[in-house]
Amino acid sequence: MPEPAPLRAGVAGVGYLGQHHARVYTELPGVVLAGVYDTNPARAAEIAARHQCPVFDTVEALGKACQVVSVVVPTNHHCTVALPLLAAGCHLLIEKPLCATMEEAEKIAAAAQAAGRIVQVGHIEHFNPVMAYMEANVKLPRFIRTERLAPLIPDPNATDAESAHEGYVNPRVQEVDVVLDLMIHDIGLALKLVDSPVKRMDAAGFSVLTPHMDIANARLVFENGCVADLNVSRLSKKRAREWRIFQRAGYMSVDFDNCSGHFVRWMGMGLKREEISVPKTEPLKLELAAFVESVRTGQTPKIDVQFGKLALDIALKITAQIKAGGL
Repeated sequence: MPEPAPLRAGVAGVGYLGQHHARVYTELPGVVLAGVYDTNPARAAEIAARHQCPVFDTVEALGKACQVVSVVVPTNHHCTVALPLLAAGCHLLIEKPLCATMEEAEKIAAAAQAAGRIVQVGHIEHFNPVMAYMEANVKLPRFIRTERLAPLIPDPNATDAESAHEGYVNPRVQEVDVVLDLMIHDIGLALKLVDSPVKRMDAAGFSVLTPHMDIANARLVFENGCVADLNVSRLSKKRAREWRIFQRAGYMSVDFDNCSGHFVRWMGMGLKREEISVPKTEPLKLELAAFVESVRTGQTPKIDVQFGKLALDIALKITAQIKAGGL
């Protein structure tokens, strides 16, 4: 049988993170980068020249040329960019958070259902090899503590998509608070691992150097009794993405950046420490490969629009509680 035609992919928004989406599409088998769009024509032309693909002047024109599109524009523009792309028949990978409001999230979900198109939300940490390890080894967690720190000004020479995801250079930090920027990663991971509805939450946070909240803590209590203590800051001198999980089987400490950690297992009356080391891969490449596979097979994505809505809902409630507390 003849090989199927390559899947035509596009990227809407080729800034600090979108450039990596464009690059990865050129590296995936059976995919061709069909074009890019950006409100900055010079930037769009730069990325298009790098990958030898067309530049489109409008989102609508990009949608007509593509079957799948990554939406990597500022969060407050996700809805206005996603809706015409869905109307054009495109499947979408929308960077996290899904939107800035639940009303916008509902519009995207409804439009995707009406068009019969897949929407995957870019919660990239779910494709980190450390998450795969945790999904295989975390059983009925009782207490989780996380720390996610991002530098105020990240390394300007960073070339990996994870660094591009976080930090002050990313324009998103001037549009959303640290809960939607950073904590939503850990909200999503906790929802997957605990697999229980959130019963209640307590939160505190502060704005320090940007117009929005820069430091935040949230304690989520799940219906099954698990407690997750989430801590984030984008005012750090270093990057950190660390988790500590306590469960009946033992205690686990993992480092998402270095793909390492240790697992102290309860063995009768004693303890056994096991070092954790998982192969480093590029999570964005795994994420986009999974998105493409979902489009090809029609399977529901691991992080679908409904999960994106749930994580967004909890993040917005945390932010609302902090604002109501006057902090």
